[in-house]
Amino acid sequence: MLRILGKIQRIGIITEPVPTIGERVLSEIGEQLKSHIGERFGGSLAIREVDAGSCNGCELEIQMLGNPYYSIERFGVHFVASPRFADMLLVTGPVSRHMEEALRRTYAATPEPRLVIAVGACGADGGEFGVSYASCGAVANVIPVDAVIRGCPPTPLDLMSGILEAIGKR
Repeated sequence: MLRILGKIQRIGIITEPVPTIGERVLSEIGEQLKSHIGERFGGSLAIREVDAGSCNGCELEIQMLGNPYYSIERFGVHFVASPRFADMLLVTGPVSRHMEEALRRTYAATPEPRLVIAVGACGADGGEFGVSYASCGAVANVIPVDAVIRGCPPTPLDLMSGILEAIGKR
């Protein structure tokens, strides 16, 4: 243990600097999101996130939306555990054959009018997995998709902007 502590003392703490994201940009996107949600969804947007076979990179970024910095709930966006209470499905990953039927059932359980957003390069077009014996590829190959948020993985600001864009289309 002393050897490890000595090494830490000699080398110091090695981390990447925290990326600077303009608080102003985050607030602008958030306020636009809040106003669109107020107009179209009565003040609250319920999202059901579905992992259809991803590497979990997109899920990590989606989880960041709930942290104190982004705090997407302050803008009226809530993640729900059941598709029966959701206004929007946020689907990540290439749809694996094992998740194909589950995704269809989740889509069917989500009440109308519903929005579906495919997240990440894998959700958009299958990514490096494509269509194979184990993968259906893009989310659009299984259920209708209203919007796509590209990136591998997309940043939390990209996710907020994509949700805003999808709501604006409706």
